[in-house]
Amino acid sequence: MSGPLIVLVGPMGVGKSTVGELLAERLGTTYRDTDADVVAAAGKAIAEIFFDEGEEHFRELERRAVRDAVDQHTGVLALGGGAVLDAKTRALLAGRPVAYLAMDVEEAVRRVGLNTARPLLAVNPRRQWRELMDARRHLYEEVARTTVATDERTPEEVAQAVLDALELPEPVASGRENTPMTEQATTRISIAGTAGTEPYEVLVGRRLLGELPHLIGDRAKRVAVLHPEALAGTGEAVREDLAAQGYEAIAIQLPNAEEAKTAEVAAYCWKALGQTGFTRSDVIVGVGGGATTDVAGFVAASWLRGVRWIAVPTTVLGMVDAAVGGKTGINTAEGKNLVGAFHPPAGVLCDLAALDSLPVHDYVSGLAEVIKAGFIADPVILDLVEADPQAARTPAGPHTAELIERSIRVKAEVVSGDLKESGPREVLNYGHTLGHAIEKNERYKWRHGAAVSVGMVFAAELGRLAGRLDDATADRHRAVLESVGLPLTYRGDQWPRLLENMKVDKKSRGDLLRFVVLDGIGRPTVLEGPDPAVLLAAYGEVSA
Repeated sequence: MSGPLIVLVGPMGVGKSTVGELLAERLGTTYRDTDADVVAAAGKAIAEIFFDEGEEHFRELERRAVRDAVDQHTGVLALGGGAVLDAKTRALLAGRPVAYLAMDVEEAVRRVGLNTARPLLAVNPRRQWRELMDARRHLYEEVARTTVATDERTPEEVAQAVLDALELPEPVASGRENTPMTEQATTRISIAGTAGTEPYEVLVGRRLLGELPHLIGDRAKRVAVLHPEALAGTGEAVREDLAAQGYEAIAIQLPNAEEAKTAEVAAYCWKALGQTGFTRSDVIVGVGGGATTDVAGFVAASWLRGVRWIAVPTTVLGMVDAAVGGKTGINTAEGKNLVGAFHPPAGVLCDLAALDSLPVHDYVSGLAEVIKAGFIADPVILDLVEADPQAARTPAGPHTAELIERSIRVKAEVVSGDLKESGPREVLNYGHTLGHAIEKNERYKWRHGAAVSVGMVFAAELGRLAGRLDDATADRHRAVLESVGLPLTYRGDQWPRLLENMKVDKKSRGDLLRFVVLDGIGRPTVLEGPDPAVLLAAYGEVSA
């Protein structure tokens, strides 16, 4: 019977992709994932397919993908968690070398971590997991030639167990050693304490939820988990885990995105803290994107004149920008982040699993801050994006962890020496002066990264016209940003309103407009009071 050498089935989060890639490497063949085939065919993430067209449409796409892959692929094949629900799919797998990768519920919740935004785990992950497995376990066992438990095993050990069970020999080594494929190690990035603040760490990796109790500590009795409405399931999962650890844990739901950053929402949080008897030794945890961590940090800074807080960012923007550095704040009718405080967190947990089901537009928006870090400090970031822009657009890309870690290190180095934006930290606002003005003009309906992208193109043109930046680097802004799908232009008729918005920007001094520009890659500087004609000319270069 022709077809795949090995077919892997099992629930989401069990490690089919990791084990499948390792098996393909050992067997000297190729790896294929039907979930990736569905995403490629639909042109959107699985979560978006569920939301836009429903589960039935997704299952039809999945059936086609499995049929084509079983017919065409001769290497290692991994199927989506629910593929076995289809009777025709199960018939296709009959007699084939199928391995069922299994794990228990506690291991499942640990591995899925903060990624409870998966389409079928949107509420209580433990209960949903049990219900899913009750419906699917016998189907996995029906199609499988062998069952391999993955609990407390490394991916390499699981791969070896699959090879042993299916009695598949490994080919003779081709002159290089096989490198064990283990779970990605957690990276710890230190942020130095300044101005009387304590140092803290930013952790980047997977399965980081278990770090929360250590960061919260023994002195805290109560923990408040602040989360947006869109992550209600995730927020409740975190609250349940903390309650199981013995904390009096409450969840406070916020509006989504920038709608959360208002005085009214902050007051709602203060009321909830007061009603639950929150003291100075208790801790706030912000789970969500940049807007959520901004609010969580501001509420922590203002309650009892400052309580400890922990950021758990779930977006690219939150990980590389908003959650690191201690800048917290809310918006007013007059502008963005005009009310706030410098209040560093006790720690930041960047669980990369949270990005796996992030909508593509939100993921790409966050890349603007990553690319910004490349232009102001680390050109390797630009090289990685330019090497494969399409791969950079997805969390499954080979350089995702490195891009995020490098961006965080750029910000860490800057904020460690300038907590309160009194000098060097201003460079982190590259592209933000016009970007914030666009956001306000659009009543915060534009994504932050999209606005900053246009702002960076404007800043590059301003630097070019001021005689500071060479043509090649200015043009590189457009090329890199466009390659990942970020916008380069904004409405030409809005310049007068944008100019008024920029006059209340935090970097302005009196009536003097100030812009971060570049003298070259990695050489940011501040341009004060540019000629109005030069400003207008620079805006003409980004006008649609």
